Amino acid sequence: MTPLSVTNNTFAAEVLDCRQPVLVDFWASWCAPCKMIAPIVDELCAARADIKVCKVNVDEQFELAVRYQVSSIPTLMVFLGGKAVRRVVGLRTKAEIEQILEECLHEHSAE
Repeated sequence: MTPLSVTNNTFAAEVLDCRQPVLVDFWASWCAPCKMIAPIVDELCAARADIKVCKVNVDEQFELAVRYQVSSIPTLMVFLGGKAVRRVVGLRTKAEIEQILEECLHEHSAE
């Protein structure tokens, strides 16, 4: 399974209305760190059935980048119940991203 590319038109249905946690990767094709994190995001998508993984190309979906105040990329955001609960900017390891996901799932399962 590969991450789902979302647009301004599909973001609400695919991310905000999703019942499961969603990891969103805000990226651009010219961004070297984005290219470095892409295989990690792909691996997480393939390995984790408990989360949905989406990608937003900030050059093509500028409105979403503005709405979510994405000023540096890569930016990873975790959405739960239609709300952004965590933001991570910059290149991270797979272990760091997995830890962030686990923290978000644990924090919000207790609510």
